[in-house]
Amino acid sequence: MTLKTQTKSELITELKAKGLRLTPQRERVLDIFYDLPNGEHISAEHVYTTLKQEKVDISLATSYRTLKLLASHGVLREVDFGEDTKQYELIRDEDEPHHHLICVDCHETKEFESSVIYAEAQRLCAAMGAELVDVQVKLYARCKK
Repeated sequence: MTLKTQTKSELITELKAKGLRLTPQRERVLDIFYDLPNGEHISAEHVYTTLKQEKVDISLATSYRTLKLLASHGVLREVDFGEDTKQYELIRDEDEPHHHLICVDCHETKEFESSVIYAEAQRLCAAMGAELVDVQVKLYARCKK
């Protein structure tokens, strides 16, 4: 269930309408993601460190739970780049899934879009009688560096 929202206030209104309680800590987590450049991924540890530096009363466990909750409501996308920690990014537009090319040596991650991949995912889901919710393709390669 991905939410399509343009602004943080629209998202908050929609989440509240769905019955999600938005604590000051959860709203501050949303602020962090809305302040990130498009396509940037961060970990729960990064969120926790940022909030602690701002003197926000939050535990690392709450940081993890908040990110999982926001991901389950279609606000954040959880991605695993194979670095032993999950990364999260704000889903800015549900109609534009993107994928990741990950260097196995330097771990640099580049995003790309492919209408071919998305169309094939839709076709496969339709053939199986399923509803497509998200598409995430990760390509592992070696960059020229």
